[in-house]
Amino acid sequence: MSTSATLSIFRHLFASVAEEMGVTLERTAYSPNIKERLDFSCALFLGDGRLLAQAAHIPVHLGAMPASVQAAIQQCAPFQPGDVVIVNDPYQGGNHLPDITLISPLFVENQSPVIGDQLSVIGNPLVTTPATDHRLPTTAYRPSPPHFFIASRAHHADVGGMSPGSMPLSTEIYQEGIIIPPIKLIAGGQRNDAVWQLILRNVRTPTERAGDLAAQLAAHATGSRRLEGIIARYGLEETQRYADALIAYADQLTRAAIRQMPNGRFTYTDYLDNDGQTPQPLPITATLTIHDDTLTVDFSGTATAVRGNLNAVPAITESAVAYCVRCVALALLDSDLPMNQGAFLPITITIPPGSLLDPPPPHAVAAGNVETSQRIVDAVFGALAQALPDVVPAASQGTMNNLTFGGATGQQGQLNTFAYYETSGGGAGAGPTGSGASGVHVHMSNTLNTPVEALEYSFPLRVLAYSLRHGSGGAGQHQGGDGLVRSIQFLTPVTATITSERRERGAYGLQGGQPGQPGRNSLIHNDQEQTLPGKVTIDLETNDILRIETPGGGGWGHCP
Repeated sequence: MSTSATLSIFRHLFASVAEEMGVTLERTAYSPNIKERLDFSCALFLGDGRLLAQAAHIPVHLGAMPASVQAAIQQCAPFQPGDVVIVNDPYQGGNHLPDITLISPLFVENQSPVIGDQLSVIGNPLVTTPATDHRLPTTAYRPSPPHFFIASRAHHADVGGMSPGSMPLSTEIYQEGIIIPPIKLIAGGQRNDAVWQLILRNVRTPTERAGDLAAQLAAHATGSRRLEGIIARYGLEETQRYADALIAYADQLTRAAIRQMPNGRFTYTDYLDNDGQTPQPLPITATLTIHDDTLTVDFSGTATAVRGNLNAVPAITESAVAYCVRCVALALLDSDLPMNQGAFLPITITIPPGSLLDPPPPHAVAAGNVETSQRIVDAVFGALAQALPDVVPAASQGTMNNLTFGGATGQQGQLNTFAYYETSGGGAGAGPTGSGASGVHVHMSNTLNTPVEALEYSFPLRVLAYSLRHGSGGAGQHQGGDGLVRSIQFLTPVTATITSERRERGAYGLQGGQPGQPGRNSLIHNDQEQTLPGKVTIDLETNDILRIETPGGGGWGHCP
C-alpha cells in the first residue's frame, strides 16, 4: 500500500476515535445542552501536547483545547495510568467557565504490534482490557511522559455564579461560577471525592452536572479503547510516525492555500455593540499580512479590556483565526484539510496585551467565548475578502443569541432546581456562489437547536413560536440568510439572562450587498411588549414571554 494511502487511513482512524467519543458523550449525557444541542468537542493529542485529531464539533474549541492540554502538562505532570485532569479556568487553559475540559493520558507499555485482542496499552481506568491485562500495578509504575492524551470539552448548563446558567452580566470572573485550575479529578484510577463534591456543591444542578461529567469520562473510555485498538494493530512506532506525518501534511496544505492568496497587507475593523455595562461600541481590528506561504494576523487597534464579560482569552482568538484560514483553505484547495497542530504552524498571531483579546485576570470572560469569537471571525473574514473577493462570503449573523434561565419547582423543602443554556441560529452570509442559509448556527457555533419537544419535556415552559424571520437577510445579487423568531412562555417564575450581539448594527454585506437586519429581544408581560437590551438579566413571572429575533446574514453583490 502506498504511503499516501496509509496516511489517509491513519487520518480517518484518528478522526474516528474523536467522532466515536462524541457519540458516546451525546448518548450518555444528562443535559439537553449536551445530548440535544451537542455543545461539546472531543480530540486526540500526542504526548507533547500537539493536537492530532479533533472531531467536527465546536470550532471555538480548535485553539482552546490545545491550551488546556498544555496547561495540564505544565501543572499536573508527572502522570500515571488512570489519571484524569479537569480544568475550566480561562486564565489557565480554558475559555469560559461553563466549558469543562477533561484530559486523560494514555501510556503504551510494549511498542510492538500484537495479534488479536491482547492490547499492550495502559489506559483509562474505566477501560476493561480484554484477554491479558498488561497494565502495570500502580506501585511498580515509574513516571514517564504519556504517549497520547485524550480530551473532551463540554458546556455545562450551570457551574454556579451570580445567575442561573452561569452566563451572567459579570464584571469579574469570580461572579461567573466555580473556577477549576488544572487538577487531577482522578489519580491512578482513584477519583478524588473531595474535588468531586466541591464542584457539585458549587452548582445549582448537581445531579445533572454529575451525569454530564460521567458522560465525559465514558467518552474517554471509548477513546482509550479505540486508540488502543489502533496501536495494537499497527504498533506504537508506526502510529506515532503517521501522527507526525499527518501534522506535517496539514502544515503543507495550509501553506499551499496561503500561497494561492495574493501577497499584501489587508485590514478590516468590525464592532461589538457594547459590553453590557457601557453603551460604547468595541472595535476589533484585524490586519493580515500575507507573504508567500505564511500569514500574520495583528489585532492592534482592538479595544482595550472592558468591564463587562466580552473579554476573550488569547486561545479564543487563535481558534477563530484557525477556523477562518481553514475555511478559505478548503475553498482554495477544493480538498479537505486535516484539523491538527499543523494547521496552526504557518500562522502568526499578534495580540496587544491588556486588550479585549488578552485581558489580565480577573476580568470577566463569560461572553468572550461565544460573542467576541464571532466578531473576530467577522473581522478576519472582512480582511480576507479584500484579498479574495470572489471567495469570501458576507458576514453571518455574528452572535450566538445566548439565553440562560433557571428557577425551581415544587414545595419548600422539596424544590427541584433547574438551569438551562441555549444558543439560537440566524442568517448565514451570502457568498459569490449563492444565497446564505437561513436559521442556522454559524462560524464559531456548530451546535444544533434544542427541539421544542425536548425543551418542553425538560423544563416548565411552552414554546409559542419557532420560525424563520422572513426578510431579515441582506439584499444583494445573492440574498443573506434569514434569522429566526423564538418565543418562550415560562410556566413558573425564572431568572433569565440574554447575551446577544448584532442588535445595534447588522451583519455587513460584501461587494455591494446590503447588511442583514439586526436582531431584537423583547418581553411580553400582561400582553404588553417592551424591547429588551442585547444584554440583560431579568426576573420573569409566570406566563411572561421572551421573544428573541435573531439577525439576518449580509447580502453579496449588487442587486440585479
